[in-house]
Amino acid sequence: MIVRQFCARQSRQFLVLNRQARILTRFSSTGAPVDTAVHSAPGEPESRVQSSSKLIEVPEEERQRAHTAWKKLQKQTHQYESHGTVMKDIYDPNDVIKNPPRAADITLEMLLAAQTHLGHSTSRWNPLNSRYIFGIRDGIHIISLDQTAAYLRRAAKVVEELAARGGLILYVGTRPGHKDAVVRAAELTKGYHVFERWIPGALTNGEQILGHCERKVVNAFDEELPSFKGTLVDRRPISPDLVVCLNPVENKPLLHECALNNIPTIGVIDTDADATSVTYQIPANDDSMRSASLIAGVLGRAGEDGQKRRLAMAQKGLFSYKPVTANELLTNPLTGAREE
Repeated sequence: MIVRQFCARQSRQFLVLNRQARILTRFSSTGAPVDTAVHSAPGEPESRVQSSSKLIEVPEEERQRAHTAWKKLQKQTHQYESHGTVMKDIYDPNDVIKNPPRAADITLEMLLAAQTHLGHSTSRWNPLNSRYIFGIRDGIHIISLDQTAAYLRRAAKVVEELAARGGLILYVGTRPGHKDAVVRAAELTKGYHVFERWIPGALTNGEQILGHCERKVVNAFDEELPSFKGTLVDRRPISPDLVVCLNPVENKPLLHECALNNIPTIGVIDTDADATSVTYQIPANDDSMRSASLIAGVLGRAGEDGQKRRLAMAQKGLFSYKPVTANELLTNPLTGAREE
């Protein structure tokens, strides 16, 4: 019994020692030490290790052949780069804003491409616009492009003559996407623009809403006269002489204020809009950004032509309007007293 227990205890210890010896043999080596930093795996042939350097070597003939092919490709590219089709009159969506056409250059094809002929559903039409409607297609009223071209040229003539007489023109377009067209038209006309929500009372209560705005006096060549800057502190804000509205349906308060102040208006009238809300109607699609950009560009170009006429007449000492004298600027219109 004692011998059996001794064998059992000693055999367990012997198995543990034998297991530790086998684990340690993994980290021991019986071979000769090697001085190289990188050791190859045992049993791996040296030819396989050295083959990696031979894979990146390209024969001289192959390199010469690739160089010759590359030179041939460069020669062909230089020889044939001037051949082929030259694209002209490429459509650019922003071209009508950057370089808008004049009213005399407007064609029916241009209006058709700008989608000015598309009206609203027949269930939403305004009977006052029946004279502008050409027909019905798929439940949508089609606006006559002849009417659009005629009324657009009339509005452009109004803008040109007003700009030639030194009038102030305000462009309003409050829909998303109207900003670029409105700003560009105002820049050409040397006018003003509104592309955000119209503040009610800006015309009828301008002393309170626009009283903090900067004012300046300019001569006939649009050069500022800083000596008269202090005389305009108590003056009423100047109202525009013409308002161009690209979306009259959303700007009824603006049109109402213009009517109260006898300010003429130009508006894009769709088939669902009220044609009597503006002074000069332009029957066209007011939902298309291309249509709004084209109309604003044509009116802006007309205003630019009017400004050029005014400056050309000023160079000759002629005025198409009654100039304001220094005495009128220094005289308070409310009290009649002279301000020094």
